[in-house]
Parts: sequence; C-alpha cells; structure tokens
Amino acid sequence: MASPFPLSILDLAPIAEGVTTSEALAETVKLAQTGEALGYSRLWFAEHHGMPSIGSASPEVLIASAAAATSRIRVGSGGVMLLNHAPLRIVEAFRTLEALNPGRIDLGLGRAPGGDGYAMRALRTGGGEEFSHYLAELMAFEEGTFPADHPLSRVAVAPGGVGLPPMWLLGSSGASASGAGELGMGYAFAAHFSPAPGGPAIAAYRNAFVPSPAFPEPKSIVCVSVICAETDEEAQFLSGSQALSWALFHSGQQRKLVPPEEAAAHDYTERELAIIENQRPLWIIGSPQTVKARIEEKREETGADEVMITTQMHSYEKRRESYRLIAEAFGLEA
Repeated sequence: MASPFPLSILDLAPIAEGVTTSEALAETVKLAQTGEALGYSRLWFAEHHGMPSIGSASPEVLIASAAAATSRIRVGSGGVMLLNHAPLRIVEAFRTLEALNPGRIDLGLGRAPGGDGYAMRALRTGGGEEFSHYLAELMAFEEGTFPADHPLSRVAVAPGGVGLPPMWLLGSSGASASGAGELGMGYAFAAHFSPAPGGPAIAAYRNAFVPSPAFPEPKSIVCVSVICAETDEEAQFLSGSQALSWALFHSGQQRKLVPPEEAAAHDYTERELAIIENQRPLWIIGSPQTVKARIEEKREETGADEVMITTQMHSYEKRRESYRLIAEAFGLEA
C-alpha cells in the first residue's frame, strides 16, 4: 500500500570522523539520488555555521549540486537563515536555481542564525533588523513593490524573466506560523529538535492561511529525527553517534560525528546523560515497524500534510539504508 502522505528528506550534510569533507559532501549527491530512486518527494539542505559535524553551511550550493545529479525530486533549503544574508542575494541565488531547474526548487526561510555569536559576527549579522524587515525586503525585490522614492527601487534584480520558487517559512516554536499563513507560504515545523508541540503551530498556520499562486491551499511539513535499522537493537546502537555528538556539542566540545563503537564505550558524565535524556523523546529510533508507527503518530499529532526525515549516522551506507527501510515500510513508489 502506498504511503497516505508524502515523505521527504532533510540533509545536514553530516561529517563523520575518519571521513574527509569532500567525501562527506559527495554523500549529499548520493543521498539525493537514493531519495529520488526510493520515491521521496523533496530534499532540503539546512544552513549551519561553525559546527565541525555539519557541512551544510551553503545550502544553495548543495541544492545546485543535488539538482544537477537528479531529475525529478524537488530540492530546496530547509532553510536559508535570512538574517545571515542580504535579501537581494537570496532572491538572485534562488531565481538562478529556479531558472536552471524549473519547477523543482523550494525556498525555505528560517528565522534563526544557524550558528553561535562568533559565526553571526563573521557573517555581519546582528545589525538590529528584525526577520520581518528582511522578509519584507526580499518580497519587495521579488515583486517590484518598493515605493518610487525608496533607495532600492532602482535595483534591477537579476536574472530577470524568472520568479522565486515556492517559499516556505520554517518554525520551531509556533511564532511564525500565522505569518506564514497570512503570506500564503508553506509552513514547516522543526520537531526534530524543538520540544514545542507542532500541532498548535500548524493549526494556527491553517487558520490564518490566505491562498497564493504558489499555494492555493495550505501545505505543512513536520520534520522529525529518525534512525531506522533492521532491528530495534541495531538502531539503538547506531543512534549512539547522534547521542554522544549532541551531548558533546552542548557541553562545548566541538567534534565530528563519532563512531557508534566509541559512543558505546564512552564514560558519560551526569551532565552528558542529562543532555541526552532531555533530547531523546524527540528522536524516533527503531526497526521499520517501530519507526513507521512513531512517524504516523507524529503526523497525526501535528496534522501535517507531509513528513520530512533527517538522519544523523556515522556510516553513510547505514544512513542510506535507513531511508530505504523507511521507504519500503511506507510503500513509497519512485
């Protein structure tokens, strides 16, 4: 039986210990091709800075690479952290991507910085402007709606003759849900790291929704963190990499994604255990049957139209296998 709702992929381009950055980024292309072959609907790349275990610092570059290596799957950002960029730069980058890959690109926009204060300073962010200011400027560039006396009204946005792809607003607390609806955008809730309930946010989005050309109807995504293996025991073992890396990062220790064997042998401090236990309820870990049931439960809880899955493993082969097992469990069709 085919899946009753679409499944998609969020790729953070994880960098595992013992692997070069070039090898890790090459895996983003392999995952895109695997996702397309398995029947996943879309593949998004996140934007993070200053994290040795994450290689997705420039989502538009990874989007171009993945789109060039595939032909059907939608590819986009999940998301571009708008406060890190001049809005004109994002409009031009994503118009270019849309022109190169008509009808296959998504522009997901996030409110967070995607890094610590040092990264924000290096990116020249933190100038005091609100996200709403950046978003309004981006849309004014796209729609040509600057007042005639505005200093930016004379900017000729390039390339011309092409518009932005469908825009999605990302949220992790519900604060931006109504705004996404009022603007006629899609809405994606980050349940893979946020403990806030996604159901109220998606309901607020739907209640506020105003149709737009890109979205005649409201469309929502819930993103979940999943590790799937043949058995519950194997999945729990493989999840050790994510757990230890999460604990180390939140303890101020910067490392690449550690092997599960090291995680199993690690002498955890009380603080590290507390960090993991605080986050563990958000992780879906287990066999295909276990994972399928939990994903269906999360989708039912939130009322989302689509489920997006992010998977962090030390083994890239096991990561692709995880997506294959999930696709088979849901009956995805290429």
